[in-house]
Amino acid sequence: MSIASNHGYLPSGRYIVNHDIMHCTADGVAGNHLYSGRALGLTEPDDYIQLNPALKPLWDDIRRHYERIGLSHSTNVIWDLDLGQLAAHQGFKPSVFFFGPQEGSVWKDTAWMQTVDYINSKNNFIALADELDVDVPQTRCYNSVDEIGEHEIVELNMPCYIKAAVSVSGVGIYRCANREQLRDAIDKFERDVPVQVQEEIKTDTFLNLQYRVLDDRLLRVAATEQILEGCAHQGNRFPSCYAPWDMVEPMAHWLKDCGMQGIFAFDVAVVQTPEGVRFPAIECNPRFNGASYPTIIGQKLDIPEWTARAFNTRHRKLSDIDLRGIEFDIRTGEGLVIVNWGTILEGKLVLLLAGAKEYQQVLLNELEYRL
Repeated sequence: MSIASNHGYLPSGRYIVNHDIMHCTADGVAGNHLYSGRALGLTEPDDYIQLNPALKPLWDDIRRHYERIGLSHSTNVIWDLDLGQLAAHQGFKPSVFFFGPQEGSVWKDTAWMQTVDYINSKNNFIALADELDVDVPQTRCYNSVDEIGEHEIVELNMPCYIKAAVSVSGVGIYRCANREQLRDAIDKFERDVPVQVQEEIKTDTFLNLQYRVLDDRLLRVAATEQILEGCAHQGNRFPSCYAPWDMVEPMAHWLKDCGMQGIFAFDVAVVQTPEGVRFPAIECNPRFNGASYPTIIGQKLDIPEWTARAFNTRHRKLSDIDLRGIEFDIRTGEGLVIVNWGTILEGKLVLLLAGAKEYQQVLLNELEYRL
């Protein structure tokens, strides 16, 4: 079955946007309470957006930046992250980072919530992949870490990864080069936590394949290449080296048919074998993810080539960053776009670098001095 590509966010109606991540994030991530700001670039003028009130001092600067580069966005800001706002605006649909129990208690969509809950488990993902004949790494799933006995450890191939069935931001994922490291990793989990043990995939290349359900249609949003630091996501590149949509399409259809809404994505490895390239699917993120925000901005600005990644900065105000000569120019399609801007209060930013690889390197060199 063919699926149309999603060129841009293509909002169907108006949205109330709340992309706070505090209900589904790992503890200890610096600035995670400020992530609601990164959704601004995907909004349109008729939308509402809920932002952390701590971002108010940055508002005029990010608004002027987006106006200079020609990026449309909402100026209807609610300086409050209360999820009750999702149902308080008649005629507006909710756009949330993750549709979990808190969101579902306000906006009633049982099918959406149950589908997210099911596929958010890595163990359920593996079971569904087996059912639908989707290629995945060799994986053993356990209802609790206590089920991994010594006989299991001896039988497992090394190296491997042990993963909590439900995890975010790479937390609860351990690479084990040998059985002793696996035993140590097992001891780091609470005894009743569901886990899986998965073969190590021999590759440095991983893809993010994003879909969107829009008005009961399944759309391909974009295929990007992941920039990783260990297991932690640091950024994405577009276009990707491969776009193996057919490998995960059966699962995408299944999710749509079960009630999935909005953006979701698959992590897929690129493995070179003597028989050809293999594309095993690693997991499904049933939500917006780090690649979603630069992807949608890139589509809205019609940017054909970009890299988005996290940067550290000495600055704590957007107005202190010198963007002269490197800010995105709609005429050339090159330059810098600020994506996750609120985290500058913690000395972090996510920036989109638009242009050919050679020009992206020029931007990187400039940022070394300006950040």
